[in-house]
Amino acid sequence: MRPRLPGIIVILALLVPGFAKAHPHVWVVVRSEIAFTPDGKVRGVRHAWTFDEMYSAFALQGLGKDGKPPTREELAPIAKVNAESLAEFDYFTFAKHDNAKAAFGPPEDVYLEADDKKIVTMHFLLPLETPVSARKPFSFQVYDPTYFVAFDFEKQDPIALAAAPSGCSTSLVQPKPLLSAETQKLSEAFFSNMSPGADFGIKLATRVVVACP
Repeated sequence: MRPRLPGIIVILALLVPGFAKAHPHVWVVVRSEIAFTPDGKVRGVRHAWTFDEMYSAFALQGLGKDGKPPTREELAPIAKVNAESLAEFDYFTFAKHDNAKAAFGPPEDVYLEADDKKIVTMHFLLPLETPVSARKPFSFQVYDPTYFVAFDFEKQDPIALAAAPSGCSTSLVQPKPLLSAETQKLSEAFFSNMSPGADFGIKLATRVVVACP
């Protein structure tokens, strides 16, 4: 059974030949910044998601002039579609505070930009519904549970802190290697164009941990 996908990705799957014949369907490189309130609480996570060449090429069709990439204003309608459709999927961002689920509110400061190579990056802030104490463990992961979208953190400087209290730090906890049966399941999903499972994405997800004294 194929999972439901964010609206813009569904359109891409329908219009781009061969798009639905590979697994995963979209590749995203992630950079994240943990935002803090003036009194030192964790306010939320600001994401920058850089999409692969195929998604970028589709998103930019008919946009831009004289061979130049389109402006943020031209990309605003696509940013709106992405923000609205990703809400159903919790923005693929799953956080914990003191070992309990931490819920996010609607995104803020959403925009898309395209670089000189016409690669698209989506920027947005995911504010927590209620800011949380930085002195208790806060962590988050970015993943699509069905692994139709593959998220990987940037290799260099993937995480930053914004206005953090003195002494705060971050670390990345890498996922455990897949078991042989799980690797086989992923391989079969690739060739059958089916999801490897509703909870497969978490098996490949890196966890970002924020620690403050």
